[in-house]
Amino acid sequence: MIQISPATSDGSTLFVDSFERYLQDTGKGRGGKGGNYRRNAARELERFAQWAAGDRGRSEWTGILTDDVDRDPTFQDLDERVFRAYARYLGSDRPLKQNTIHTYYHYISAWCGWCVNEGYLEGHYARRASAMAPLPEDDGRKPGDQQIWTSEQRHTLTRYVDDRVHDAIETYRALSDDADSLDRQRARYKILKTARDRALVFVLAYTAVRVGEILRNPNDPRRRGVQWCEVSLADGNMDVYRKKQQWDVASLPEPVIEPLRSYRTLMDPPTVQWPVFPTFDQRTLATLVQDELVGPDTIEERREEYARDFLLALDEDIHPPSITTDGARSTLQRLSDEAEVDIQHPKHDYLTPHGGRRGMGEILVRGFGYTVAARYLDNSEKMIRKRYSHIEADELGALATDAINEIDSI
Repeated sequence: MIQISPATSDGSTLFVDSFERYLQDTGKGRGGKGGNYRRNAARELERFAQWAAGDRGRSEWTGILTDDVDRDPTFQDLDERVFRAYARYLGSDRPLKQNTIHTYYHYISAWCGWCVNEGYLEGHYARRASAMAPLPEDDGRKPGDQQIWTSEQRHTLTRYVDDRVHDAIETYRALSDDADSLDRQRARYKILKTARDRALVFVLAYTAVRVGEILRNPNDPRRRGVQWCEVSLADGNMDVYRKKQQWDVASLPEPVIEPLRSYRTLMDPPTVQWPVFPTFDQRTLATLVQDELVGPDTIEERREEYARDFLLALDEDIHPPSITTDGARSTLQRLSDEAEVDIQHPKHDYLTPHGGRRGMGEILVRGFGYTVAARYLDNSEKMIRKRYSHIEADELGALATDAINEIDSI
């Protein structure tokens, strides 16, 4: 965040001084310190403050104050003309997509509305028509959200991760009876890692859960990742912390059950509080083991007995953190590349987690309609109809074709 002096010579309030309080009010978790919204809003508020101060690396832009004013911007300097200029800047400074410009402007507009409620500003200048006029027409598309896993892509990836587990198990079984203990541990470690990857892929491919509902988000302490105590393979469901900020039950369809059951058997977690999708990051696990074990001599002796710190943590019931949402994206990127999945997408060169969710939505809408799909996807039917409007267009086009053919045959 930009550091600007706390007060100006005329006693007016620097608008950047309101940022931290606003972010606390809109953040999640204890003290409003977590959440993706807070992080994204902080980034855009910093961009706005730099722009207003004339510190955006553009020599032709000197900020919202005239050259003869030697102070930092205050609330008294903000009006609809400032927000109009910022809307124009967003549209011309970088080659951003239309909907991205609207998203960035919305962060600033939301802060402006908060400032009105808190008494910093007399009016919601950012929402006025003249201020928003330079914004491009919003095409209604969310950036990066349009990838949909096709049935071919889903099959290629799930078959690949399935083969990896089978190969890892066969490699372990092929070890001779006199194989070194560390070699056996390395082979076992490979089984556990590939089994975790397979379970993650199947869950993302078939449950339509949001990746943030099952994995750890470092910016939101409430999202620590799903644990085994929250998974019921017998009932075919798991408890997840939904986007709407409450716990809910998500379905586990049949294709997901066996990969999860096999994975749990192979892992044999010491307690039900273990994360379903633990991290395998070596640096994280090394730090964790060193923090949990007592005595430097004991630590080194114990670590020398294991080929990987993860196996030591497993035996000592040292709970590793869940893999993060970013970690899952990196995993999918690696697996998509290794599996040689055919991907034709303008933004992503790998199968993204949300693409799996949208792929299941496509299946459900086509198979059972919008109402069932909305329930499964934990979303409103109105939103599902909007997201999958292309399906309805296809169906209406087919009906129109049938009608045309029937008329032409008369």
